[in-house]
Amino acid sequence: MNKKTLTLTLVLTMGTAVSAQGILGGHVTGNVQLDAQMSRADSTIGAEEVPERLLLNARADVLYQNGDFSAGLRFEMYQNPLLGFDPQYKGQGLAHYFVKYSGQRLTLTAGHFYEQFGSGMILRTYEDRYLGLDNALFGASLQYRPVDGITIKALAGRQRLYWDYGAGLVRGIDAEVAINSIIPALADSKLRATLGAGFVSKYEDDESLPAADPAFRLNLPLNVGAGAFRLNLGYGGWNLQAEYAHKGQDPSEMNHYIYRQGSALLLDLSYSQRGFSANLQAKRIDNMGFKSVRTQSGEMLFINYLPAITKNHTYAFLTMYPYATQVNGEQGLQGNVMYKFKKGTLLGGKYGTDLSLNSSVVTALDTTSLGGAGTDGYSVETFSRGGLLYGDVSVEVAKKLSKTVKLTATYAYQVFNPVVEGHSPDLYHNNVLIADLSWRINKKHSLRFEAEWMGSDSKYDPEQGHDDRRAGDWIMGLVEWNIGTHWFLSASDQYAYNDGTGNYYNLSVGYTRGATRAQLGYGKQREGLLCIGGVCRQVPASNGLTFSLTTSF
Repeated sequence: MNKKTLTLTLVLTMGTAVSAQGILGGHVTGNVQLDAQMSRADSTIGAEEVPERLLLNARADVLYQNGDFSAGLRFEMYQNPLLGFDPQYKGQGLAHYFVKYSGQRLTLTAGHFYEQFGSGMILRTYEDRYLGLDNALFGASLQYRPVDGITIKALAGRQRLYWDYGAGLVRGIDAEVAINSIIPALADSKLRATLGAGFVSKYEDDESLPAADPAFRLNLPLNVGAGAFRLNLGYGGWNLQAEYAHKGQDPSEMNHYIYRQGSALLLDLSYSQRGFSANLQAKRIDNMGFKSVRTQSGEMLFINYLPAITKNHTYAFLTMYPYATQVNGEQGLQGNVMYKFKKGTLLGGKYGTDLSLNSSVVTALDTTSLGGAGTDGYSVETFSRGGLLYGDVSVEVAKKLSKTVKLTATYAYQVFNPVVEGHSPDLYHNNVLIADLSWRINKKHSLRFEAEWMGSDSKYDPEQGHDDRRAGDWIMGLVEWNIGTHWFLSASDQYAYNDGTGNYYNLSVGYTRGATRAQLGYGKQREGLLCIGGVCRQVPASNGLTFSLTTSF
């Protein structure tokens, strides 16, 4: 059955179900999103001429539910894709559709679906519309709960690749057991334990690949497997999560066709009580890139997900040098402590004070080369570390100054190695200061002021090959005004005042009513990386209008 035939079958199935049950017997929900962009050439920021007058991304999701039955459709249109999105998205049509049965013990899905085993180190399919990433599986999945506390998952399918599907077939099975649920004597125990294990394999036809020596040909494995074991323990305010994954030989474009096996370890220890929490994470990755097509580069067709253990910052200058997970090898630690000084104390004052401390460090593995394609690639010294890839320390203090005014102040120090983006390994050292003041004037009006400063030893010098437009020292100011219950205005400016280039101002106005939100903006976008959860895409410089509209029903 080809793609068009299956699409028609699913649409007719949905239509028949709606007709048979009656639309009033079910429930229809959905959402619509539209993003448009106009950009013109601007040599001062490196924005190039865009042939199209208007770039447009749009999508509409519709979900029908009736008892245990549900079905969904997603229409997408990229005419043409916004700057930063892969041109291969150009086009329009049904990009996602499924039918699903969800019973008390059994769940069945046919069509497109998303799934995750454990933390995702051997399988995570998901969609992030802002990154232009969608690695959904197209096939079938089953979830079975034979008794309370035991969940078994099985799936098979091919991954979405823009408007087509990757050639590799992905198959997986996973089981999770909640010990306290299956052993009655432990039902009320303070100690909580969950065990899980999963296995994923991909099948991909053999193919002829260019070798360093024409006299031999790479012997490519048709099946590549990855397995993982995980443990979750909790006692009182303590919680420990641990997962170990191992992947078989998987020569690919990502690892330059070496035959070294892969492994990954993720540990997460946390403690919390009223007014205090602490968290420590550790991660080690060795040749763990896992795609359903061995020749695919970029961010598409990843079967697994390797989470970053650096803090997900939200302020502009703290995200200027984001860290992207290095799937071929890295190791790191992150620690976070949050404490609330009580009201009436010296540091708490009248309203209390929130303090947050965070630090992370990521290094490369200490490796010794064993050769190129067709070999094991390298060996690793287990308890030693390679060069620094990223490190940061941040302190954030949030305090209410009055019933209507709140101030958040942040200091951060970052060390960034451009080698993670494929550039020369000259470490950048950044100091960042941020002040964020919000003022609730009355029930209908509020203002927010944000000021940021970043001092960096990076320099913008194209003649010496340093053409990173993030370089230099920066200042920024932002004002947001919420007017009544519907309107809001925003104005901001980022300016590189020393050893850098560019003045990036933005003005926007928005309107919200119920579930509908519209926003119109004009300004400049700096070239750089947009990262979410350690996954990044390159965003080119732009200068012009943007418009977005979202609504749901």
